[in-house]
Amino acid sequence: MGTEIVSPRYTGIDAWEPSEVLEALIEGQLAAVAAVRAARRAIEQAALATEARLREGGRLVYAGAGTSGRLAAQDGAELSPTFSWPKERVLFLLAGGEGALIEAVEGAEDKPEHGADLVRENGIGATDVLIAVAASGTTPFTLACLREAKLRGALAIAIANNAKTPLLTEADHGIWLDTGPESIAGSTRMKAGTAQKATLNLLSSLVMIRLGHVYGGLMVDVQASNKKLVRRSENMLMHLTGRSREEVREALGRADGSVKLAALLLQGCTTGEAEVALEQADGQLREALRLVREPSP
Repeated sequence: MGTEIVSPRYTGIDAWEPSEVLEALIEGQLAAVAAVRAARRAIEQAALATEARLREGGRLVYAGAGTSGRLAAQDGAELSPTFSWPKERVLFLLAGGEGALIEAVEGAEDKPEHGADLVRENGIGATDVLIAVAASGTTPFTLACLREAKLRGALAIAIANNAKTPLLTEADHGIWLDTGPESIAGSTRMKAGTAQKATLNLLSSLVMIRLGHVYGGLMVDVQASNKKLVRRSENMLMHLTGRSREEVREALGRADGSVKLAALLLQGCTTGEAEVALEQADGQLREALRLVREPSP
C-alpha cells in the first residue's frame, strides 16, 4: 500500500537539521491538500447524495478505527454546536468504543464482528448515511461497518488513501485521497490524516450549507452556548439587518436565541409568522426572507 512505502525522499530525515525536517513535513501537508483538491468531484457527489438521505430524516454515522476514527468523530462532534445539527442524528461507530478517542485500543480494529454488531444494534437503515474512514482502505472493523450498513440500505461513503481497496470499491461513493508515502513511513496521522480531516470538513460543510444551516457565509444556526457565541449571534444579525445591538438583542430574546427567527422578527414578522416561513422554506433563511418580503397575492 502506498501509505506504507518507505520513501527514499525521507530516509535520512532523522539526521537533518530541524529546519529541513520541518520543511519536509510542511511539504507533506501541502501534498495532502493537493490530494483533496484532486478528489473534489467525488466529494461533491458524496455530499449531494448525503443531502438527499438526510432530507428524509436520516442520521450521519461515522465509522473508523485509530486515527481515522478519531478524525471522523471530531468532524461529527462539531456539527451540533456549529450548525445546530440534532445530536440524536449523529452516531459514532469506533473500534474500541469511546475510550479509543483518547487512547489506542490494541486489536480493536481487527474485530469485524464488532463493527457489524454495532450497525445492527443501532438500527442503521435506508435513510442513514455511513461515512467510513480508513487510510489503508482495508481495516476489518471499518469495512464490516460499511458492508453491514450497505446491506441494510444505508448510503455508504468511504474515505481512504490507497486506491482500489475494498472500502473504496464497495462503497456507494468512494473518495480516494492519493497522499502516497509518509515522511515517517506508515504514520498515517500525518499526510493521510490531514487529507482525511480536510475531506471530512468539506463534505460535512457542503452538506450543511445545502441543508440551509448557512446564510450569507454565516453560521446562522450556531448554538449560542457561551458569551462569545451570544456576541457572535448579535454581530451576525447586525451585519445581516443593519439594526442596532439593542434591537438585535431584543429580537434574539424573543426568538430564544435563534438567529434565523430573529432575522425574520426584525423584518416585522410575529414569532408565529417567522416559524411558518422557516417551515415553508425548509429551514432556508434566504427563502424564508423572500417569502416574507414577497407574500403571495
